Amino acid sequence: MTDQHGELDAALERVIEAARHHLAAVRAAQGRVDDDDVWQAYVALNNASFAYDERLLDAFGEVTPWDVDSIDPDEADERFGGGEGAEASDPHPRVISVRQRRDYRVPSVSALLRAAEAARREGTPEDDEPAPVEGVGEAVLELLQSGDGSLGALDVPELEPLDGVVMVSEVGTPVDLESFEDDDAVGPFQPAVDDRLVGRLDEHPFLELDDDHDHAGHQH
Repeated sequence: MTDQHGELDAALERVIEAARHHLAAVRAAQGRVDDDDVWQAYVALNNASFAYDERLLDAFGEVTPWDVDSIDPDEADERFGGGEGAEASDPHPRVISVRQRRDYRVPSVSALLRAAEAARREGTPEDDEPAPVEGVGEAVLELLQSGDGSLGALDVPELEPLDGVVMVSEVGTPVDLESFEDDDAVGPFQPAVDDRLVGRLDEHPFLELDDDHDHAGHQH
């Protein structure tokens, strides 16, 4: 007769040992991303937890709070490139470049300047006097910097969005900003000879339809 209790105790000890080994690997990695020892220890802890959960279920019909599935270590190494001497399985080790342009109309220059000055004032210490915003270009930069840095920061009433375009390309090397002058408006966006355009998305501003027109076009 199988010593069910003994097997369960042994499975629990393997979980504890795997957890200690995983903690040691994490400490040794010191925050390194995609550390192979941490990944291997993770797989071992995952599988030990899964095995203990299965034995507990067989023995007493109970489960642990660990919702895990078994991981095949060989398949995991192949998928994530783990293990010494393993080659990356991705046949296309490329860099993806996303280039975006969106144009805006400025209905009121004075309104845009006031919005930018208000944003600059919020980001300036109380004891300091913020410098005036000079020109629409500086105003747009101020709104970008005071926001999250994305084009979403320009979704303000003081700017009327026009058409835009997004292009996604596969490039051989990432952009090297240090190789371009600060006033170079073309270089960082200029595709290289070996870049491959994957696709282009044309963006058009959303036009709100009045209620009468909307109901007339959607009859049920």
